Amino acid sequence: MTKLKITQVRSQIGETERHRGTLRALGLGRIGRSTERESSPETLGMLRKVRHLVKVEES
Repeated sequence: MTKLKITQVRSQIGETERHRGTLRALGLGRIGRSTERESSPETLGMLRKVRHLVKVEES
């Protein structure tokens, strides 16, 4: 599977509770924080929900 590097680039202030929960589940929460995850249907679905808050790179 492909590894994805996910970096939060926008604040979660003003977002819905579901979006904030999705960021927490991805291991994010502060601007500039990054995490690496396997590319799976579950992860891709989570990224679709918060695509306006994160930057995704393949590694």
